Amino acid sequence: MRRGTDCDVAIVGAGHNALISAAYLAQAGYRVRVFERRHIAGGAVSTEEIVPGYQFDLGGSAHILIRLTPVLRELELEKFGLEYLELDPLFFAPYQDGTALFIHRDEDRTIHGLETLFPGEGEAYRRFLADWRPFARAVKEAFLSVPSPWELGKKFVGGKAVQGDWKRALRTILTPYGEVVDRYFKEEKVKAPLVWMAAQSGPPPHEPLTAPFLLWQPLYHEGGIARPRGGSGMLTQALARHVQAHGGQVHLGAPVERIVVENGRAIGVETREGACTARAVLSGAHVLETLGRLLPPAHRPPGTDAIRVGNGFGAVLRLALREPVSYAASPGREARVGLQLLCRDRQQIADAYADFLRGEPAKDPPIVAMTFSAVDDSLAPPGGEVLWLWAQYYPYELSGGRSWDDIGDAVADNILDTFEKYAPGTRDKVVGRLFQHPLALERDLGLPRGNVMHIEMSLDQMFGLRPMAGMAGYRSHLKGLYLTGASTHPGGGIMGASGRNAARVLLRDLEKRRV
Repeated sequence: MRRGTDCDVAIVGAGHNALISAAYLAQAGYRVRVFERRHIAGGAVSTEEIVPGYQFDLGGSAHILIRLTPVLRELELEKFGLEYLELDPLFFAPYQDGTALFIHRDEDRTIHGLETLFPGEGEAYRRFLADWRPFARAVKEAFLSVPSPWELGKKFVGGKAVQGDWKRALRTILTPYGEVVDRYFKEEKVKAPLVWMAAQSGPPPHEPLTAPFLLWQPLYHEGGIARPRGGSGMLTQALARHVQAHGGQVHLGAPVERIVVENGRAIGVETREGACTARAVLSGAHVLETLGRLLPPAHRPPGTDAIRVGNGFGAVLRLALREPVSYAASPGREARVGLQLLCRDRQQIADAYADFLRGEPAKDPPIVAMTFSAVDDSLAPPGGEVLWLWAQYYPYELSGGRSWDDIGDAVADNILDTFEKYAPGTRDKVVGRLFQHPLALERDLGLPRGNVMHIEMSLDQMFGLRPMAGMAGYRSHLKGLYLTGASTHPGGGIMGASGRNAARVLLRDLEKRRV
């Protein structure tokens, strides 16, 4: 630690990426201090008892991508109380005519089920997975590295990212993901859940250059889907314990008011309780918060006004139920285990997005339902259920000058009405609820305009352009100031790659005394 500093690294925010960075730094012997404005660590990966007896996740719930990284193993998080519960089946897609399909961790079992329901579609799914597994693995490896042209070229062009003709594959990669499914499948009931899952990254199915959101489908079978016992926030609680066990400090209720800059370099942070000097500052806050409000005006970089935050795109209704959900198409427990993809067809997604463009809440929203109390009885009282309904698309800015505070209850009721078409009688089981519309996400979780991805996940803001040209390597424009979180490569979701990548960059700079 540099003489006269309070710590080696001061970290802004305790979201999961910031905590992962803190854990790697502390594990390497550096003294870290994390400053979080809320009363609980975790940011958008946190869990609280909102309704008595019911544990609600306040942000991300399904843990998929992080299990494809070395983070859990390298930080040995099971030693700090993290226990994962495997989910199988991974996905369940019911239809109002009584049919339903399951996607299991085991590819052969999935293929058999699809082939039984829709002859030919199981074998089409086998071809789809085989064709794009190398590409999906290359994307994963690209996510785990600093997105320089050299690294991206090595992963995609120099490696074996595609089978066969690169030119032909490139045409698919540049295609809207809503169209790629037509090259493999005939049945809309198979296409719809695949496209709806791809839509979770934000861009609509008709947007060009978005095929990769669909083409990483093979990774779901490789890494699976899991839930931390006790709630999604148990990941970040384990990370906080790891940091503290290695000598770091996590300060809650301690919002950073300013990043301190001296002689052209970041030298610490200021909170209401006082200043903390450091060799380096790492911010996991939204990029516009970091480079805007927290930096003195003279040190704010040009070009931040070109960063597109977007207009929010989803809302989540969290429900406490006295009894479990029962789907008309499949009443048993198996339907309640994985992610439940409630999407009639691709047109439903397109119509919801059209509402969004008009500044209207989706009238007939596609939904991802989650009932993880089916595998974790610690989330609800005996016999009870937690039900979370993520729906799209919902604009931050509403037409006609309306406010989410005025229409929120009605929109939440509409989401529940839509769900009732698949699971009649759910409304009668509700004992409490929390509705997180885009404005609530901004207020409560610090997500400007309600965008859970921080900034748009479009090609002009991905890889080496995220959050902006010149800052994709986790170093900002200012010496001593580093970035992590959903604003940086590879973007949002519970993956932790940004936290790990940023830590590796900062560790090299600390070891070589570049800061």
